[in-house]
Amino acid sequence: MSHSLNKEFGPFRSFFWPIHRHELRKLVPMLLMLFSICFNYSILRNMKDSLVVTTSGAEALPFIKVWVMLPTAVLLTYLFTRLSNRYSQERVFYLMISGFLCFFGLFAFVLYPLSDYLHPISLADHLHKTSPAGFKGLIAMCCYWSFTLFYVMAELWSTLILTVLFWGFANEVTSVQEARRFYGVLGVSASIAAVFAGQIANMLSHGGWLHPTFLSGDDPWGETTITLVALVIATGLFTMGVFRWMSHHVLKDSCFDAFHYAKKAMKAEGRKLSMKESFKFLSNSKYLLCIGIMVMAYNLVINMSEIAWKDQLARLYSTPNDYNKYMNNITSTIGILATLTALFMAKIIEKIGWTKTAMITPVMMAVTCTGFFSFLIFQDSWALIFKETSPLLIAVFFGAAQNCLSKAAKYSVFDATKEMTFIPLEHEAKLKGKAAIDGVGSRIGKSGGSILYQALLMVFASVSASVPYVAIVLGIVIIVWIVAIRTLGKEFSQLANKDPEPISKPSSLAATA
Repeated sequence: MSHSLNKEFGPFRSFFWPIHRHELRKLVPMLLMLFSICFNYSILRNMKDSLVVTTSGAEALPFIKVWVMLPTAVLLTYLFTRLSNRYSQERVFYLMISGFLCFFGLFAFVLYPLSDYLHPISLADHLHKTSPAGFKGLIAMCCYWSFTLFYVMAELWSTLILTVLFWGFANEVTSVQEARRFYGVLGVSASIAAVFAGQIANMLSHGGWLHPTFLSGDDPWGETTITLVALVIATGLFTMGVFRWMSHHVLKDSCFDAFHYAKKAMKAEGRKLSMKESFKFLSNSKYLLCIGIMVMAYNLVINMSEIAWKDQLARLYSTPNDYNKYMNNITSTIGILATLTALFMAKIIEKIGWTKTAMITPVMMAVTCTGFFSFLIFQDSWALIFKETSPLLIAVFFGAAQNCLSKAAKYSVFDATKEMTFIPLEHEAKLKGKAAIDGVGSRIGKSGGSILYQALLMVFASVSASVPYVAIVLGIVIIVWIVAIRTLGKEFSQLANKDPEPISKPSSLAATA
């Protein structure tokens, strides 16, 4: 219905807050949890890039994402599957977040302070001298192994805690009708979290005006690491507290039994699935395959474009603190752009339908990647236009613009439209299909791009020399992505129109695609 939100809430409220009063007990805790989880991820993402890119180099990223991140993602997804088969979603939530927080604490207070003793620097120097140039990233990945582990766990916070746990929980307790209004507001919360995370991290970093004075030592990045990880742990504990309150005070109706008692229900029905069976189930569903293609395509495109940009950025900012401060400002910019876009989400989906809304992200990435890679490929020609500015500064600017616009579209549009597609599915398909798609599918997308980069690095020895071939790959992937969205849009429309609405009362808002 073209004007249903205006009629129900009025023009102003339908734009900013299309929420009924009785829905606040459900929505507000979800807002707080999503804000906290995204706040932590924004801090962790910038820390991991700052640490690895300035020590191991951007060449190490493709090797990390294939040889460490993908196996770890598979292992933790397997662990999540086993825990989900044995415990309720509520308990799994606590166990997974606690595990991540313990690791971050271990890294900040034990592994990083002892890194000079734990890393075989002399062996790495010898291997650099005796090995081909294309092996530089692989050697650095192994040498700085504790930094590599931190990079992987920080990245998997997004995959397992944000995507699998939180959005799996949100899809479980939200109907399609609610999601059309809730998810735009949730997107605003996630975007605002990025804005705050970027600036608060800068204030608390070494040299920032809120940096605590009780820390001492001659390692500025070490002090920054301890401060920011302590903030991440405190925020994670707050997330678990809000989740517990919501579980015991809001989700008490019998319609939430699948959330509270998933273990018993699955055993009673004999529907316990292993991870192998989950992937088999995924491969037999065209609907889930299309969602998987969307996730893999986004992650492959953003991964390959980011490596090229971070290679340029590391040349401009060579220390972890300087790199981190720049990335914090980029994160805040992404958050502002995503917030402005998310404010329009409910209106956009209502006006143009799910399919065209989902198209926004691949189209945005096609346009921005064209601009960024055209500069890298034809850098000499662009340098003649910007004579008084160094090519490195221009490359970093173009890459930053591409990164900001692409991620803003991802956080405000891609995430909301993707998560909506899980809602009409049965409980088992939501839980197992989502774990397979988001837990491993996203890693396959990034690892696929990383494998291509590894092959190119073996031939060309540097990220910059491989840029033209990367651009061709990204063009093909974006075309496949768009085709998957068109196919998925038709099936989502059919499923949403016959959604049984097990969570809340039926609404008159019809699904469109």
